[in-house]
Amino acid sequence: MNALRPGTLAVHVGNEADPATGAVAPPIHLATTFRHGPAGERIAGYEYQREGNPTNDRLRETLKALEGGEEALTFASGMAAMTTLLESLPAGSRVLFPDECYSGLRMLFGEFLPERGIAVDTVDMADLDAVRAACAAPLAMLWIETPSNPLLKISDIAALSELAHAAGGLAVVDNTFATPLLQRPLALGADIVMHSTTKYFGGHSDVLGGALVFARADAFAQKVAHRLHVTGAVLAPFSAWLTLRGCRSLGARMAMHCASARKLVAFLAAHPAVERVNWPGLPSHPGHAVAAAQMREFGAMLSIQLHGGREAALAVAGRLRLFTNATSLGGCESLVEHRASVEGPNPRSPQNLLRVSVGLEDEEDLVADFAQALECNTQM
Repeated sequence: MNALRPGTLAVHVGNEADPATGAVAPPIHLATTFRHGPAGERIAGYEYQREGNPTNDRLRETLKALEGGEEALTFASGMAAMTTLLESLPAGSRVLFPDECYSGLRMLFGEFLPERGIAVDTVDMADLDAVRAACAAPLAMLWIETPSNPLLKISDIAALSELAHAAGGLAVVDNTFATPLLQRPLALGADIVMHSTTKYFGGHSDVLGGALVFARADAFAQKVAHRLHVTGAVLAPFSAWLTLRGCRSLGARMAMHCASARKLVAFLAAHPAVERVNWPGLPSHPGHAVAAAQMREFGAMLSIQLHGGREAALAVAGRLRLFTNATSLGGCESLVEHRASVEGPNPRSPQNLLRVSVGLEDEEDLVADFAQALECNTQM
């Protein structure tokens, strides 16, 4: 089935009919323990839920197929996936992170990795010369987030993967914003893909989860799997089942998300109250050419920067009616968030920036909602 396109894989892989009943929808196996033989023989391949369960295995098969990897692991959250991966590196390792990235990752590498003896450097991943210079010293891992959160910066996965490998490191890509329906980092040379499956995979704002997909089922992948097993940040079977359900509609949802985002961006980019629209589908975006080369579509995440600073941004967020002010993204409902207000005591996002997750409402209604919300800003 690997010759099939991602949208088809999302529907079928891991969704085989239940052999015991013929049920088309996957069953949920909630058991925490499984019967084994007197000497611990695994009669059906399972022993304890933390070590593995059939529902999670179905989801892992789906994720492997979608990203084109040899091994997939599922976690209780995206942060659990990132933490388990990074803490599997030996003390003394050096990791290169993007200067523009998810605030949770920034807290992880700023506060906790140094305690583990892991050296951290940051660089503008869109500047290949700067990355090349940073790779002059030995490297264990290079972390890529593209499109980035929340400025939607684009990084060249193929070029960065080559630089990471030349420095002796692994290339890891956070593919949460794009999903494998729009971008497949392993095919571009990356070694590991990370997802917050809470977002587009779940798709309904009702299930937390994370995942890692490895290009190779090698010793490092097994080391991370062992750490997951021992430390216990596992995905619950019901959460795995909900995420599997979300996978089935991922292709259809992403198509509608992206089409509506394109329509909304066209409106916002022409609006006098908007200083800047950050979306890689715009020809004016600095990373547009790279995004066009490595993405099938440009995604449904965007951010806008408003004339008038923080006050203008908060005013628009407060007047929106269909866009809910809430954290997260990738659900059926459209969301808006003033990122600087939720990033903690040391925000990095511009104060005039609103991050927008375009949902599945009618695109004309979404445009109309922003039109009325921006009207007062235009009159000021």
